[in-house]
Amino acid sequence: MPDELTPRRRLLVLAICCMSLLIVSLDNTVLNVALPSMREEFDASVSGMQWTIDAYALVLASLLMLAGSTADRIGRRKVFKAGLVVFTLGSVLCSLAPNLEALVAFRMIQAVGGSMLNPVAMSIITNTFTEPRERARAIGVWGGVVGISMAAGPLVGGLLVDSVGWRSIFWVNLPVGVAALLLTMRYVPESRAPRPRRPDPVGQLLVIVLLGALTYAIIEAPAVGWTSPLTLAFAGAALLALLGLLAYEPRRAEPLIDLRFFRSAPFSGATVIAVCAFASLAGFLFLSTLYLQDVRGLDALHAGLWMLPMAAMTFVCAPLSGRLVGSRGPRLPLLIAGAAMTLSGVLFAAFEAEDSGGTRFAAYVLFGLGFGFVNTPITNTAVAGMPRAQAGVAAAVASTSRQIGQTLGVAVIGAVLASGVASSSYATDFTEASRPAWWIIAGCGLAVLALGALSSGRWARGTAERTAERLKPPTPTDSTRTA
Repeated sequence: MPDELTPRRRLLVLAICCMSLLIVSLDNTVLNVALPSMREEFDASVSGMQWTIDAYALVLASLLMLAGSTADRIGRRKVFKAGLVVFTLGSVLCSLAPNLEALVAFRMIQAVGGSMLNPVAMSIITNTFTEPRERARAIGVWGGVVGISMAAGPLVGGLLVDSVGWRSIFWVNLPVGVAALLLTMRYVPESRAPRPRRPDPVGQLLVIVLLGALTYAIIEAPAVGWTSPLTLAFAGAALLALLGLLAYEPRRAEPLIDLRFFRSAPFSGATVIAVCAFASLAGFLFLSTLYLQDVRGLDALHAGLWMLPMAAMTFVCAPLSGRLVGSRGPRLPLLIAGAAMTLSGVLFAAFEAEDSGGTRFAAYVLFGLGFGFVNTPITNTAVAGMPRAQAGVAAAVASTSRQIGQTLGVAVIGAVLASGVASSSYATDFTEASRPAWWIIAGCGLAVLALGALSSGRWARGTAERTAERLKPPTPTDSTRTA
């Protein structure tokens, strides 16, 4: 049992789980730097570049909750090992992709493996570090790994793209994936939920239709028209899937998405904050990469160096955020995060940070500071107060929210950009066309600020306590009394 692990063994389990986060997060940041090289080799459009990112995020978001509940049922270590194998295999296939369509398909295989890693790893951490303050610090370390991946990703990606080629960015996953697999087999204990939930295939199908149809409609709309029959058909399918989820899931005894979770204001707030924060991050990286390389003419390495201040601040602030959450709660980190991310977006949207090196540097620093503070309170709030038997599902909902945010961020920001440059010179009008996109990013930061204040007060904590009480399974005494 996790409670019997020595402190050293618990730290080793945390390190192994962080290795899985490293390869998944590193894959995203490395890929952004390689986008222009991929576009040149495959002669891809803006929407083609969006799909290389969103195909991965979409599959990941669709399968995370299934992976979390499956791990609770059949064993977290077992699912975690399977995820490492599939993700590593998908990375090999991506490095061999002969065309854009194959690359998108292989990215989806990667995502199947990735869906078994992060939420399951978070569930393992939650069941290993059971004391609230210790768990908050462990999640802070977990968030710091995102900073490491952001710091290393642009530099490693730039070096590899400029020296070996974009295909080599997927090779980085191989040694880390194999090492994590061997260490998991040796050191990570098996754990399951005492009362696992049954599969929900209808709910799973509705989630896939909802996310897939919505993403397709947003990405393809600039090319086919926002009011075209194709766009309206996919938007309608997404709406019907959402209504189906809201009608079907509450009727199940053990739904894929337990809507009772959302009676907790902190949990609901964390979910929406995750969507906004990661939409902002995905849009920020997408715009920055294209601007620095396509407009400024920088090579992949120098573009990566420009993003280093953002990554360094995330790396520094994530552990600090974990300590603040452990000692003072999530409110202060969320307020800092929202304010910093809003200011960063405003510097680009209103003050044309692209045209000034100093302003651009300040905007990157502010965004990294904000994102470094936001990740830990999202994760900690999502699992805090929930019964340990529900840890996998709660962590999976939080991870799903991140991936939905990333998917929508690239889809919406890319669609806004594509609409602005569709009938004009790409490089000449990129800055002006990206202005609405930067306002969207600033708006996401403002939403983080407002929701952080709303979901972290006394009233919000009361709703979390009442929700946790409702989610507890009935005890034998309760059942006897009810009978």
